Amino acid sequence: MSHDHQGTRRVGQVKEVTSLANPIVKDIKALSDKKHRDETKSFMAEGLKLVIDALELGFEIRTLVYAKNVKDKPQVVQCATKTVARGGLVLEVSEKVLASITRRDNPQMVVGIFTQRWTNLRDVRPGNGETYVALDRVRDPGNLGTIIRTADAAGASGVILVGESTDPFSMETVRATMGSVFAVPLVRASVADFLAWKKGAGVRVVATHLAGAVDYRTIDYKTKPVVLLMGNEQSGLPDTLASEADALARIPQAGLADSLNLAIATGVMLFEARRHLLTLDDRA
Repeated sequence: MSHDHQGTRRVGQVKEVTSLANPIVKDIKALSDKKHRDETKSFMAEGLKLVIDALELGFEIRTLVYAKNVKDKPQVVQCATKTVARGGLVLEVSEKVLASITRRDNPQMVVGIFTQRWTNLRDVRPGNGETYVALDRVRDPGNLGTIIRTADAAGASGVILVGESTDPFSMETVRATMGSVFAVPLVRASVADFLAWKKGAGVRVVATHLAGAVDYRTIDYKTKPVVLLMGNEQSGLPDTLASEADALARIPQAGLADSLNLAIATGVMLFEARRHLLTLDDRA
């Protein structure tokens, strides 16, 4: 059996699987391992809504897995039809198999295996009114997923992962994005590439930093596209990045806590940077 479960595909066929030892099931379960995700350039998303969103946004689906008891649901039938039409494999499985794939006792009834999608930093050309989030070595999957979800909600144009970061396509991160992983462009960059790109991108880089920083509400977010540069959870921003920022920002705080969670801090910064662009009329 080929390691990439595209190998034994027979298009147009729904395959029934009840055994945990089935090689396709083993392959899907291996996606919990980053090495396997990287090798196959694929990842897993759980839940009917996420699968529908991904298909609508044109993500390549490799395998659709659903529980036998939902096979007649119109939306599940629709997903299966689309998967087959796009050359994907459809698996109808027992709940036991689903629980083993998702590592949950109460699994979602529908799971999709999709091809990862990355945007090249060279192709990122921020325009007026655009906001990007750049994260320096983000380590926590929950934080990254929440930031991707928040970036989507705030209308940001993408998330740039600078340096060695946690994998946005891990199961934990994808869950935390609540589907926004399909809507927000993701970029990987080394520190050197990010700084070189910044020089020619016509952006204002606003970094959160403790030293030499001003109140984040006093910064000009309007005249240029903005890149919000956020530091690593443990160590904050290194000087190499902070010294290249166009503005250093700080969120005033009171109380005993001496710092904010990275995802919360990013959310606060995002909604301030986009305050002049967001109105309630957008969601009439």
